Amino acid sequence: MKKIEKILIANRGEIACRVMRTCRMLGIATVAVYSEADAAALHVEMADEAVLIGPAPARESYLDTAKILAAAQQTGADAIHPGYGFLSENAGFAEAVVKAGLVFIGPPASAIRAMGGKSESKMLMEKAKVPLVPGYHGEKQDEKLLKAEAEKIGYPVLIKASAGGGGKGMRVVESAKEFSEALAGAQREAKSSFGNEKVLIEKYLVNPRHVEIQVFADQKGNAVYLFERDCSVQRRHQKVLEEAPAPGLSQATREKMGKAAVAAALAIDYVGAGTVEFLLDAKENFYFMEMNTRLQVEHPVTEMITGLDLVEWQIRVAEGEKLPLAQKDLKINGHAFEARLYAEDPSRDFLPGAGQIGFLRYPMESAQDDHQVVRVDTGVREAPFGDGDVISIYYDPMIAKIISWGKDRAAALKNMQDALDNTYIAGPKTNINFLRALTKNKDFAAGKVNTHFIADHHDALLPEKSAPANETLALAALGILTERGERISDDPWGDLSSWRIGGGAADTFTFKSGEKEYPIVISYPDLQITLPDGETLRADYAGSSFDRGFAAQLDGKRYDAVVYRDGLHAHVMYAGHNEELVYLDPLHAGEGDEETSGRLTAPMPGKVVAVRVKAGAKVTKGQALVIVEAMKMEHTITAPVDGVVAAVNANVGDQVSEKHELIALK
Repeated sequence: MKKIEKILIANRGEIACRVMRTCRMLGIATVAVYSEADAAALHVEMADEAVLIGPAPARESYLDTAKILAAAQQTGADAIHPGYGFLSENAGFAEAVVKAGLVFIGPPASAIRAMGGKSESKMLMEKAKVPLVPGYHGEKQDEKLLKAEAEKIGYPVLIKASAGGGGKGMRVVESAKEFSEALAGAQREAKSSFGNEKVLIEKYLVNPRHVEIQVFADQKGNAVYLFERDCSVQRRHQKVLEEAPAPGLSQATREKMGKAAVAAALAIDYVGAGTVEFLLDAKENFYFMEMNTRLQVEHPVTEMITGLDLVEWQIRVAEGEKLPLAQKDLKINGHAFEARLYAEDPSRDFLPGAGQIGFLRYPMESAQDDHQVVRVDTGVREAPFGDGDVISIYYDPMIAKIISWGKDRAAALKNMQDALDNTYIAGPKTNINFLRALTKNKDFAAGKVNTHFIADHHDALLPEKSAPANETLALAALGILTERGERISDDPWGDLSSWRIGGGAADTFTFKSGEKEYPIVISYPDLQITLPDGETLRADYAGSSFDRGFAAQLDGKRYDAVVYRDGLHAHVMYAGHNEELVYLDPLHAGEGDEETSGRLTAPMPGKVVAVRVKAGAKVTKGQALVIVEAMKMEHTITAPVDGVVAAVNANVGDQVSEKHELIALK
């Protein structure tokens, strides 16, 4: 097979940028495809060429095979890399690429098809004697039969979209009375996400670990495993933080799982990068879940512990080369973590978010002893002069992957904690504070992980909102002064603040957090900050010190901080803190009032897929009222209190904007 000279990346965001970096290193030209929503995206800027392929909805752009093939032919690309998501596990797309005379950088369509359906793949693994979780994987899909199978397996059970992934079309069912509604929701979500509402039923294992094996195979019949990744820390069955190798896993189990994964790949004549996923119990018994026939989002942790570039391996294998290394040559070096930075609200069950990035600073990438210690994979950035990229409602809300390495797990975790503490972001709500709490949790540090970790540690990871620290309030006030262009110093003649001859003056800044207001007084010329609890701090110096930030000394302690204003919202960011306050600006009195009680609104733009009540109905606290689908996930709006429905302002099928009133409740 001839050398690949130009690759079209049939994807967007960080994976498109990731592939482009390797292509640049190999001297391969790149072509980006983009939707109208991504015209100014980073992957478009990075590519040698870029082709517009349609409107924002994925079905009209990134999922349109004909448009992607036309872009490849138009630009003279000789290969297509599918990334992950979208068409990466679509056998029809892989066939179409090959039929068009192009190289598909992925497995053959037959392998994708063999593992593409969860039910079919489990039947295949059953024949290969790979351990399976008890369940029903058959073709019949009527509700009565599925419910009977669930009864036979025994509750709790897991309903899973057969063609799915990423936690979409998945429901945990604790009892028979919950089954029908859970099934309907899983089928709706599966059809919306994958165009296929078929589901399977599995026994829901209590407190298992999710451990997956990275496999690689070439076109000459060689296959290896590149060790394991522990992906147990999840919310809504979607991964949040991954690590390699899995903590506490014995070498014997590692080899056993690795060999089973390689056997699975060879059984379907696999080629390229793939992941075989297992559930692991406390006794290190493992059960096949599924095989992902593509590169995984979490592949960087494998790269960090092996020193390999998996995208480069993909390209070389696609060119017909033999695997660069044999199993005996592969070794684990150190430990690595990956934290996924998302636009989402952890306090609202990790509800996906959208909006414009107002401020964004990633940690500095670094190396130690010729080994990369901190790495950032992203397709999102802040514009140099003004607003940054937009997290769109049309695509996954991941902003970046923060990756760390260390000589052992403790060192890698410390490097991750430092990296997260130096990640600042403002705009849509994000999970940055949640990630910081997670990596600093004692049980996580001890490696005591399972798929229920977040639920089991909910109160520690998502504590009730507390009063802002005095340092936060002081820096917020100083940030407002810095924004005004005022420089505070002990030199009155160089001072542009409120200092005046003949006496002192003071500024009062009032912030709100939750329901409480916090007035802060800065007096001149002594630069004393008086806080709501009576504590005083002396600001020895404050002024611009780095890009859109400022430095301040409070009682001799230096702080490098950013206070980003978004309307009345002040995002205060410094040394591991990312707090949002409301600035009660006297020039904008009356703004920022709370919404009228009883107005239940859409948490984000989306489509109404179910309305459970009518006007005049009596409802109880927690009762489901409306279901909105956004980002291919369903979000249930429930009654916050007992009451009566005064009005229903949405119908099934309506496209609603964020804050659109759905229900008026008395």
